[in-house]
Amino acid sequence: MDTTTLAEVSGNVATIGYGLAAIGPGIGLGILIGKTIEGMARQPEVSGQLRATMFIGVAFVEVLALLGLVTGFIF
Repeated sequence: MDTTTLAEVSGNVATIGYGLAAIGPGIGLGILIGKTIEGMARQPEVSGQLRATMFIGVAFVEVLALLGLVTGFIF
């Protein structure tokens, strides 16, 4: 193999790596938002507090996705 082929394979591996890194935050967001909606349905009087807590959690989960993207660029 020459160096051009190695560069192409390396690029594809990084793309697959980021795709795998995005699965975790995707699952996390689904669970987080689903449980928040379930909590709002059970106790509507605390929906404001649940919503605020959910947005803080969404921010932390999105940081994981951004770390996966940045890691792909660094390595």
